[in-house]
Amino acid sequence: MSVVLKIDSVRFTTKGQVVIPRWLRKEFEIEDGTKCVVQATADGILLKPVTAALIKRGRGILKRRVEDLPAKELGEHKLGEKELEDRYAR
Repeated sequence: MSVVLKIDSVRFTTKGQVVIPRWLRKEFEIEDGTKCVVQATADGILLKPVTAALIKRGRGILKRRVEDLPAKELGEHKLGEKELEDRYAR
């Protein structure tokens, strides 16, 4: 993915919704149903789409494989993952 230095403008609806321009959706592989992490920064609002490509790049970052965790830690790990999914699924 090559980031194009291009500026576009969008409008917020009364519900706070915004339409991401097609060229950006294509550039960042955003498809129907793609989830996004929203973060407040000093510069404004940062949207980070959670795409299959992003997930694939993130694999292998952890030194320990989840399958190698003891049963108790595996249960805690799964609970933590579920909480994160629930938090960002909204």
